[in-house]
Amino acid sequence: MPSRRLAILGSTGSVGTQTLEVCAEQGAQFDVVGLAAGSNAELLCQQAAQFSVPSLLLASPPAEIPTFPTESRLDFGLDALPSLIDRTEPDLVVNAIVGAAGLEISRYCLEQGIPLAIANKESIVIAGSLLVSLARKNDTALIPIDSEHCALHQCLRSGRQQDVRRLLLTASGGPFRGFSHEDLHAVTPEQALRHPNWEMGARITIDSATMMNKGLEIIEAHHLFSIPPERIEVVVHPQSIVHSMVEFHDGSWLAQLGPPDMRIAIRYALGYPERLAAPHSDFSLSQIAQLTFEEPDHHSFPSLELAYRACRRGGTLPAVLNAADEIAVDGFLAEKIAFNGIFEVVERALNEHEVGSADDWNQLLTADRQTRERVTSWIS
Repeated sequence: MPSRRLAILGSTGSVGTQTLEVCAEQGAQFDVVGLAAGSNAELLCQQAAQFSVPSLLLASPPAEIPTFPTESRLDFGLDALPSLIDRTEPDLVVNAIVGAAGLEISRYCLEQGIPLAIANKESIVIAGSLLVSLARKNDTALIPIDSEHCALHQCLRSGRQQDVRRLLLTASGGPFRGFSHEDLHAVTPEQALRHPNWEMGARITIDSATMMNKGLEIIEAHHLFSIPPERIEVVVHPQSIVHSMVEFHDGSWLAQLGPPDMRIAIRYALGYPERLAAPHSDFSLSQIAQLTFEEPDHHSFPSLELAYRACRRGGTLPAVLNAADEIAVDGFLAEKIAFNGIFEVVERALNEHEVGSADDWNQLLTADRQTRERVTSWIS
């Protein structure tokens, strides 16, 4: 079978680097034809050399740019992403860009009928109905790269959508599981960046600590699997072994289990609908003392209720939720607001927003931009 041509956007981040690890382990199955990164020119240069990548992009080039391989073309700026896609003609695009910056290229790929493996959850949160409609219209695969939606995607292959009673997203509980609302006020960025189970980028790690990550996943699951939010639940599972579950109307439950390793979800997305062989794993359920589950603490972590509210109301409100959270997390990491201030900023943004249409790209983008400007002014 000929190798699949692969473009990886956000290649120097956590998901991007692990995607390249999977490519390396799979040998000739993948031909990496394009890489895009934010500002980490040194790492992008190393990746280009290792995988002989012909097309590269830096969104924000540093003052000093290393010497890239002579066979690699280097472009600059996110506006050049469509040109990279056109030039490389990939069979699959991995969108691992962080934040709303990944939305436009998600749209472009699906408009062109290019299969999309998406780790950029903001794309689905902001414009899920439009992106899913594009994928269906062009008969294009839209495969999520994250442990929870990958798990749901696998479980749902065993039954029909109309047979689903509910989806259950598992959450580790983050580093502050068991903390009171008052306890959370004093936590520091350093503490919040210490996730007990996963190694991830800064924003998603903080979102896991606030449980906003799970709130965003509720909205994603609603769009990706056409299940109303009242039939999507969150359960705290500290061991992070059960990645999510589906309950069917006949009383059957299906769960996907595995170690907390993002490369499993990446392999699934890269190989879909086939499964890629993984290196030998020492993972064994016999080594796990117990698997426990508990209800989330909605008082200490109001992110879930804020996300449910945005998902039920729909329109441009999920875009506001995401934008406000993204800026608030930056504010917390810069020590401009307290940890609990993230919840307060997001709630205020939702309260002050006049909801527009989810079917209008311009309204969605305007809501995102205006929310960022407004929240930035509050925090500065």
